[in-house]
Amino acid sequence: MTSQFLSNCSADSLAQAAMKLLAGSLVAFPTETVYGLGADATSERAVARIYEVKGRPADHPLIVHIADMQDMVTWAGDIPTYAISLARDFWPGPMTLVLPRSDIAKDFITGAQETVGLRVPAHSLALGLLNEFKKVGGLGIAAPSANRFGQVSPTTAIAVQEEIGQYLLENDLILDGGPALVGVESTIIDCTGDVPRILRPGAITVEMIQESTGLTVASNENSEIRVSGSLENHYSPKAQVVLDAMAGPGEGFIAVATIATPVGAIRLASPKSVEDYARVLYEALRFGDTQGLAKIAVIQPSGDGLAVAIRDRLQRASRGR
Repeated sequence: MTSQFLSNCSADSLAQAAMKLLAGSLVAFPTETVYGLGADATSERAVARIYEVKGRPADHPLIVHIADMQDMVTWAGDIPTYAISLARDFWPGPMTLVLPRSDIAKDFITGAQETVGLRVPAHSLALGLLNEFKKVGGLGIAAPSANRFGQVSPTTAIAVQEEIGQYLLENDLILDGGPALVGVESTIIDCTGDVPRILRPGAITVEMIQESTGLTVASNENSEIRVSGSLENHYSPKAQVVLDAMAGPGEGFIAVATIATPVGAIRLASPKSVEDYARVLYEALRFGDTQGLAKIAVIQPSGDGLAVAIRDRLQRASRGR
C-alpha cells in the first residue's frame, strides 16, 4: 500500500509525523546528506520494520538522530572531551559520533555492539521533526538511508518513493524537503579511544577533525566496530560501475564538467566542483538505472577532503550488488 507523501511540510504535518513515529510508524525524511528512513529509536517493533523495509542484516547498527548535543547523554556514557568539541563545532551537521552506549541504546539499535552512533542533522525539516518528536516524549529517531540495503542512497523524496514505496504501509510517511545538499552520507567518527578514528569518510574531513580536537586522527585499519555503509560492496546501482575509464557508445558517463563526453556516451552528470560532485552523484547513478544502462564509467575526483568520501562510495559501488 502506498504511503502518504507530504511536501511543503508545515508545523502541523511535522506534529502529525512525530505522532506517527510515536505510534510505531515509519517516517522517511530529508537530511542534508541523504534521505533517512526513521523510526522511534526506543521501539524494537518499529526498528524491526526499518530492517524489514530495507532488507538490512540484523547485525548492522543504526544511527540515532537527536535534536541537539545535550541529548548525547541520554544515549551515551563516557563521552570524551574531544567528542564534545566535535559536537560543538560540527553539529548540526554531516557527522556521526560513535560512543559507548547507555542503557537506553538496546541491541536492536547497536547491532549488539557496546557502542551507539549519534547525529544531529543540519536540515530544518529534520530538526523540526526531531524537536516535535522530543515534545511528545520521543528520545531519538533511528534512521539509516531510505533505500534497499546496499543500493544507492536516495537524495530526493521521489527517489525514496521509487526505492521503498512498495514496502511502506498506509500509516507511514515520506516528508519532501527537496534535494539533499551534501549528497553523501555523514562522516562516522569512532570516539571510544584516546583519539578520534574515521570509520566512514564524509564532508567532515580529517583536517577539520584535527583542527577541532587538536588530536591526530587514527587510521581505520584495526577497527572492529561495525557501522553503516562499511561493507565492501555498497551504494551500488544495477549498472556496472567502472572507475577512471572513458565510456563507450551507449554507456553512462560521470565526470567533472571540464572532461568532454566520449562520442556516443550518455552523460549522466557534469559536476563543476567536488561539492557539486557529491551532491549529484547518487542521483546520476539512479538516472543510469532508469535509462537501463549496463555500464557507467566514472572519472573520480582527485584530492583530499570531500573527494575522499566520493572515492570511498564509488569504490564500493564498483564492486556491484
